Amino acid sequence: MRDPYSVLGVKRNAGQEEIKAAWRSLAKAVHPDQNHDDPNATVRFTEAGRAYDILRDPDKRSRYDRQQREAELRRMEQMRRQQAERKAKSEAPPRMSNEDAEDMIARIFGVDSRGQPAEAKAQAQSQAQPRPQAQAQATAAPAQDARKATDEPDAEKAAPGRGVAPASNLISAIIRRIRGSRAKVETAPDFVADVAVSVEDILNKVRPTVETPDGQTLRVPVGAGSTDGQVIRLKEAGHRIEGLRRGDAVLTLRVIPGRFRVDGFDLKVDLPVTIENAVLGCETTVEGPLGTLPVTVPAWSGSDQQIRIPGEGLVMENGERGDLVAEIRLLLWEKPDDKMIDLMRSLREGLYL
Repeated sequence: MRDPYSVLGVKRNAGQEEIKAAWRSLAKAVHPDQNHDDPNATVRFTEAGRAYDILRDPDKRSRYDRQQREAELRRMEQMRRQQAERKAKSEAPPRMSNEDAEDMIARIFGVDSRGQPAEAKAQAQSQAQPRPQAQAQATAAPAQDARKATDEPDAEKAAPGRGVAPASNLISAIIRRIRGSRAKVETAPDFVADVAVSVEDILNKVRPTVETPDGQTLRVPVGAGSTDGQVIRLKEAGHRIEGLRRGDAVLTLRVIPGRFRVDGFDLKVDLPVTIENAVLGCETTVEGPLGTLPVTVPAWSGSDQQIRIPGEGLVMENGERGDLVAEIRLLLWEKPDDKMIDLMRSLREGLYL
């Protein structure tokens, strides 16, 4: 959903009175009964109600603020990783093999891929090249001097490099060099993302999709046990780095604004009620996820009062369902009513009819 602070037009440090006043003003302006020509009036009114539902509850407000901070940190970390990967790919020369990375790390560590001193390997290669007999006799060294030379590697005698290996190959080579060629396989970073779903998607078990950085499309399983904020982990569907085990895909479900607001496995919906029905009570209906449901509005029901209908919410993992919670929203008539105006004026001024 959109940022509730932006929806109500208040600052993030706004107090409860300011939030309540902003909600009342916005609800009156965007209510469907006042905007018959606007096809999006219901969506705007529902969005305003959902924003107010979050900000008026200190626990929900705190949880939302915390989730936003965590989501922003995840986005920054993902952007940092993607920038690092793009930079590594742009700096890497084409057709670079794992052997290039191994040779580069061998020069850094001073040993070849079999654990032998790198200088000995270079010296063996130089000795294998043909040369005049006289020069070979003149430059021959005692075996003891040769052993001493191999025991003290010289960086200037190391085999020359063949370019810069890709970052992923270098990382893999370093890990293998430090931990040994038979060490436990390390895991690449997880792919973290939010997945937008609707209440109808969850109820109908529609599987949304998300695309990974390497272009793979993942289908996210939703259904029983799915709700806003649920974290779904798909094994070995995350980032790929050569030489490392593939990471997981860690996906967080985010329910988009619609007819209903999600509170755990409960669904909340607005129930518009006129002043006379709020004062006297009435029988009416409310739209549930599976159809219209009858409800009784008690006499003297104020705005924000809740009517709970059991078993009409989202499905839990054990097969049980949450509740549908109808929240009363007090409304005025489309046109001013003279009798109601006189009654309210007499009550305010202390005159009773």
